[in-house]
Amino acid sequence: MEVNRLFRHTRIHLAGWYAGVMGIILGLCGLGVWHLLTQNAWRSVEQELTSVAGTLHDQLETKLTEPGQLPPAVPETLPGLCLVDRPCAWVAEASPRHILGLAQQGQYYLHFFDLQGRRLAFLGLSPGEHPIAPLEGWQTWSSWNHASTSNNTQRLRYRQHSLILKTVDGRPWGVMQVGKSLQHYDTELRMLQWVLGLGLPTAMFLIGTAGWGLAGRAMGPIYRSYQLMQQFTSDAAHELRTPTAALLATVESVSDQQSSFTSEIQTILSTVERQSRRLAALVQDLLLLARMDQQQQLQEAEPCCLNELLSDVVEGISVLEIAAALKLTLHLEVASPLYVIGNERQLGCALSNLILNALKYTPPGGAVQVVLAQAAHQAMVQVRDTGIGIAPVDQERIFDRFYQVNRNQPCANPAASPGTGLGLAIAQAIVHAHQGTLTVASAIDRGSTFTLRLPCPVCPSPGGSIRGSSVNSAISS
Repeated sequence: MEVNRLFRHTRIHLAGWYAGVMGIILGLCGLGVWHLLTQNAWRSVEQELTSVAGTLHDQLETKLTEPGQLPPAVPETLPGLCLVDRPCAWVAEASPRHILGLAQQGQYYLHFFDLQGRRLAFLGLSPGEHPIAPLEGWQTWSSWNHASTSNNTQRLRYRQHSLILKTVDGRPWGVMQVGKSLQHYDTELRMLQWVLGLGLPTAMFLIGTAGWGLAGRAMGPIYRSYQLMQQFTSDAAHELRTPTAALLATVESVSDQQSSFTSEIQTILSTVERQSRRLAALVQDLLLLARMDQQQQLQEAEPCCLNELLSDVVEGISVLEIAAALKLTLHLEVASPLYVIGNERQLGCALSNLILNALKYTPPGGAVQVVLAQAAHQAMVQVRDTGIGIAPVDQERIFDRFYQVNRNQPCANPAASPGTGLGLAIAQAIVHAHQGTLTVASAIDRGSTFTLRLPCPVCPSPGGSIRGSSVNSAISS
């Protein structure tokens, strides 16, 4: 179950990284496309205005004779041009290609100012809709447009180009402003925003889906290889259990006749028996790990009283030789029985491994303290020792299978036998199967503290009582 969760998390991480990297690339590409299109559209607007303004400039300067005065030839050149001090006679229809036709369509407008800034004539936008004072160069401004067919108002932007006109003899005549509505430009930008705004999340969803599939395909061979290795470990452990048991039984049978053997043979038999027991323990650990890996859900889950379980485990370990020269104590910091839902045999194995590990790396005269407490809706078991401690670099791998700190050095406790490096790995696998956590805090020569946390749906209330139906309801849920 833990392995499946690990592979699933790895697949999620791979898909997330793939989607994240592709999302950043797409986002940068989207910003680049946005910048390129907006710049091109803006440049196109200015080029159109420059072309129209240049054409009008060349046509009008040949007709201007006196500064600030519009000769009759100018209104003839621009039909529909309104003089400020005269009634405006608007031409009903004009060619779309003519400046008047473009003005009627609301695309372009034209304004004339004298050298003092007084408006002389206009075409397109009325003076009330054009608040910009005559300036030379480029300007952008906006106004509220009241739609005639609805009560809604729309903010329109305009881009205009101001040119100084000169008379035929080269004297400054005034200012001509040619402008264009940016409504079409803004509409295209809004459409582009919608396309990018909807396209990027859609692309991210498709990329995430594709990343999930590609991560699954990439991890498929790894998962199959792990399953083969897992199956091999399980099969090998099963195959080794019978000959190991037979070997151990034979050695024990022969050891009963030690009186007839020489001291050298007795030493050899003792070594064979010790190594056989170690091999049997290793096979048993491998079988347990194989079962934990293949277990899809917690088996034989039932209410487990941690108070009683810890008392039994500590009592059973305290009589062992490994605990003879140490002070092993149990502190129950809960007033009432503390229950968790789980497999009592597996939890007992995890707790035993943690306590035996603490005893193994604590020198004679040291102390190992087991504490049971309640934190929020969790049951907490701490195993504290005054042993040799664990280096920070080793703490990251202490729960790996077959990993041992200072493998070639003897244990701090002379009564402890060499381990296999599976005890803490088994404890962590059991804790994770129970939806709990197992952490370590340690410092060299200052001891270690292993903290086990398990969900406690039937924890006692602050008053110290558990309602009778709590345990059964927790099991059924």
